[in-house]
Amino acid sequence: MVVFFILAFVKGKGNRLRNFLKSGGCLLALLVFVLIVGAMSEDVPVTEEVNASITDKEAEAKAKQEEEDKEREANEQEEKEQAEKEQEEREAKEQAQKEQEEREAKEQAQKEQEEREAREKAQKEQEAKEEEERKAKEEAERKAKEEEERKAKEDSVTVSQKQAVAMAEQYLSFMAFSKSGLIDQLEFEGFSTEDATYGVEHISVDWQEQAVIKAEEYLDFMAFSRQGLIDQLVFEGFSQEHAAYAASQVGL
Repeated sequence: MVVFFILAFVKGKGNRLRNFLKSGGCLLALLVFVLIVGAMSEDVPVTEEVNASITDKEAEAKAKQEEEDKEREANEQEEKEQAEKEQEEREAKEQAQKEQEEREAKEQAQKEQEEREAREKAQKEQEAKEEEERKAKEEAERKAKEEEERKAKEDSVTVSQKQAVAMAEQYLSFMAFSKSGLIDQLEFEGFSTEDATYGVEHISVDWQEQAVIKAEEYLDFMAFSRQGLIDQLVFEGFSQEHAAYAASQVGL
């Protein structure tokens, strides 16, 4: 401004106006320039502040987003772990229940098996008892029947038949006989064939042993070959089997 007034008044009047206009133009230009530069200088801090504010907000938003993401991930992880824990607890509970059911089923099956075995055992014992009672009853009935038959026979036995029995026992007490030979001997003594047969059939005797005794009697007073002795015993009324047995027993 000082320069402007100096230039305006330094030269003569004719040039003052021109100088003044020039100086005024320069001054105006200078003022415009200063205003522009000032405006620009003022805009730069504002822009920087705006940019800084935006950056801070973005950083804050990013940090907040990251924090939210971390919190969400933590919640998801927690929910996942909780779900896994609940799943494990549910599976453990189901497994325990399954094992309990299997154990109860096994115990029930064992109990039923034991009850079935007990019933079968009791049934077998009952059947065995009934079978034993049945056999005992049959045996008692058989003996009773035999006793009745024996008494009936005794009641129906004639005096002659009784005598035939007694004489048959007497003969066997001192001499060996075959069955048919003893019947013949009793007939020779005067008994009928019926009474003689009755007498021989109602004595207790081992006819095979009688054959051995008869073979020994023959050998006491006469020599025999094996076949000769067998033939003699058969002639006496012994069976071929009893005769061969007797020959073997006496060493032939």
